[in-house]
Amino acid sequence: MSTTRVKSPTSRLRLGHARRDVTPPVGIYHRMWGAARHDVATGVHRPLLLDMVALEPLEAHIAQRTIRVQLDFVHLSNEQRDRLVAPVAEAAGVKAEQVIITHAHSHSAGFFEANRRSLPGGELIDGYLEQVGEKAAAAAAEAVSSMAPVTISYAMGQCSMAANRDYWDAKNKLYATGYNPDRAVENALVVGRVVDDERALRLVFVNYACHPTTLAWDNTLLSPDFVGALREVVEIDQEVPCCYYQAPCGDLGPKEGFVGDTAVADRNGKQVGHAALSALYSLGRAKADFVYAGPVVSGATIGTWQWQPHDAARSRETARFAGGTYEVELDMINLQTVAQLQRELEQFSAEQAAADARDDAIAARDWGARAERCRRWLGRIDKLPAAKSFALHFSVHQLGDALWVTTSAEPYSWLADELRRRFPAMTLVISPISGDTQVAYLLQKDCYGKGLYQEEPSALAQGCLEKLADAISARIDEILAQTAV
Repeated sequence: MSTTRVKSPTSRLRLGHARRDVTPPVGIYHRMWGAARHDVATGVHRPLLLDMVALEPLEAHIAQRTIRVQLDFVHLSNEQRDRLVAPVAEAAGVKAEQVIITHAHSHSAGFFEANRRSLPGGELIDGYLEQVGEKAAAAAAEAVSSMAPVTISYAMGQCSMAANRDYWDAKNKLYATGYNPDRAVENALVVGRVVDDERALRLVFVNYACHPTTLAWDNTLLSPDFVGALREVVEIDQEVPCCYYQAPCGDLGPKEGFVGDTAVADRNGKQVGHAALSALYSLGRAKADFVYAGPVVSGATIGTWQWQPHDAARSRETARFAGGTYEVELDMINLQTVAQLQRELEQFSAEQAAADARDDAIAARDWGARAERCRRWLGRIDKLPAAKSFALHFSVHQLGDALWVTTSAEPYSWLADELRRRFPAMTLVISPISGDTQVAYLLQKDCYGKGLYQEEPSALAQGCLEKLADAISARIDEILAQTAV
């Protein structure tokens, strides 16, 4: 039987948006890379932004209101996240659990973990984050006050800027974190076009998976990495704000990355921006599906299609709004002790100092990188439970034909690919790094024991990613069954 109707994925709801510039001050602690030889930011490549999006059903109900805070930061600790959530929740008139914070994950945005306060530029961290909280509260109040009925139309595209980054170095017999041309990736890109009831375009969002690691140890500038140029390309063309939502990218990075040249970051961003515009231009009328209109006899018999406005039943489908925040218990590995890590940190720091003293820049860089790994583990380990499992947080919301999902930590891209396979009738917008960063990466079962970098900093045991996918799927099934009634 031939298909005669192609549904245009749509969400009907109330939405408000606000934006703030949250660029840190020059001189703040900046070093994210073990191989970096600087500590503080020396300037700004492009501004860092905060996008605040308030969502609720068409029949406004504050108990269902969801506040999405999107930051260009690499991440915040759970303690820092909670301090940011509190003023946002108060300003938006919601409970703390109705506020979700996600991150673009730029590795050049500054690094604000508590154990950086004693390092150069670290004295600026607390005051800066307090200012971010004030700006976020003001943005939340503005987003809520601007809420209005809107239609989100979704389109899928692709962009080949990102690639698998688990590269097998056959010569040195090790896995390196870098462009792997031997493994294909799906490179899905989702765009959303937000228009109000007067058909005015209000907002565009882009969901794409790629580690913002174009800029690395040679870069000393504060930067959103490729995300800045991506937004600029879309905003110049569409003349409205573009909000970027990172997608699961634990195993993905830019083909060309780990450089100090900001022009490369801009070039990467322009690739994604133009791919997003291509997908946006594929969209037709809002609140309409593409239907077969019948044959027209011409030189050939032409099959014609047209946009048909949603009827009452289809409008009810697109206005479905349900979901919430949840958690799943995941097994943990046996962790190193603080004493072990502290001894290693002291040893590696001494080796770095000795290498510097003899002007051996390569050895100093490498010993410094090992010391940095110890600092990161020390920063994580006191935030991990003594128990054998960890309660990882995630959220699922159905917005009409779309599922908006967030998850803590850094899952591999398999998660988004698998959820799309399991729910092919829904458009999936999934964002990681919404908290629980102390557990680091979630890899597929078959990725453990190979010597991949992502396993080294991770606190969760083999099978964690598959268990998370099952937990998210179970919640999706519950929500879809609930809204189908």
